[in-house]
Amino acid sequence: MTLTEQVAKNIIKKLLKGEDYRIEIVALINADFLQYAIDFFKKIVEAKLNNQDINIDWYKKEFLSKSLPKEEIAIHSGLNQKTIKNMYNSETREIVIDASYQHYEQLYEAIKSLVDSENEFNLKLTIKIKAVSVELNIGESLIVINTLAVKRAALRGGYWSTAGKRVEKPLMQTLCKLYGVPQSNYLLKLKSKKKKVEFDFEREIDFYLVDDSKNYKCEVKLMGIGNPESADAVIARASEVFVADKLSETNKNQLNSLNVNWVELRSENGYKRFKTILESLNIPFDKDGDYTEESLNEIFNEVFQNAS
Repeated sequence: MTLTEQVAKNIIKKLLKGEDYRIEIVALINADFLQYAIDFFKKIVEAKLNNQDINIDWYKKEFLSKSLPKEEIAIHSGLNQKTIKNMYNSETREIVIDASYQHYEQLYEAIKSLVDSENEFNLKLTIKIKAVSVELNIGESLIVINTLAVKRAALRGGYWSTAGKRVEKPLMQTLCKLYGVPQSNYLLKLKSKKKKVEFDFEREIDFYLVDDSKNYKCEVKLMGIGNPESADAVIARASEVFVADKLSETNKNQLNSLNVNWVELRSENGYKRFKTILESLNIPFDKDGDYTEESLNEIFNEVFQNAS
């Protein structure tokens, strides 16, 4: 799952303006989910029409078929792969299928028990495509509704996790270009001759500012206010620069006590604190950080062209 380049640009624009970027992620989730729901309903119509025998569990036969990708089997059963991995410390195809089948049987029995106990309540879901329509009873409807809920949760988790990772490096590159930092004074990753066992930890670092004698580790976290992960990440990686969406006073005090330079983007001209960091670390720059829509788009052309 990846963020589109345009959405990444929109997120950076909002961060530079001190605005909430989250609506961009929500819009992506909504678009993906609604398209999934439509496609899923179309598959239901086809599956239901192909299984007219009322003695057949058509949903299990069609949507938990072992011929499907394991990701789809998990979602259709009411699970997602991350949950299965947390449960079994593995997400091999065999384990995903076994876990999905087991969970579906439990879900099926739970719904059946609920329907039996709520005999005064009824629900029917009718799906119509052109002149063709199918009707789902209450049990079938609840299974479908549960599947859609799980899918949305999976999309939500995936996009929020991807957002930060996809934007971190382009954001730092953009800040450097806004201030005219020479390209020789920043790195997206270290070019190291260290042994792999020593280098593995360094790959988690988001960005480096560089002077003649040192590489300064930069940590980027687009998290909400008060998130304790901020100081934890900085301590774990011994970072000298921390760039965040929002920081609580506690976060700021923690970072100050650690002598970590920080930027809080969600404040008026928050990104301009980056100039203070460059001065503090003696990183050369020759611009004031101001930009127009046109100049920012030119920077994006450079940043995203290099990233592609």
